Amino acid sequence: MRKKELKLVVTFHTTADAMAMEKVCKKYQVSGRLIPVPRSISAGCGLSWCTELAELNHMKDVMEEVGIEEEEMHECMV
Repeated sequence: MRKKELKLVVTFHTTADAMAMEKVCKKYQVSGRLIPVPRSISAGCGLSWCTELAELNHMKDVMEEVGIEEEEMHECMV
């Protein structure tokens, strides 16, 4: 079992947005992975993007450039 750490978790309105985020992050080398939305968060879709807190600005820039809109961004133990 992974040790829980404080991470940035991005939720999305739709599953399609979450899947697009995974594809874009691989292309632009933003670290992270798709995970089920943590129980402590409620979201429109069941998937979220989990990454290091240090990736916040890089990730926001990439999302703005390609037009992916997040539902919310959370700092939580994952």
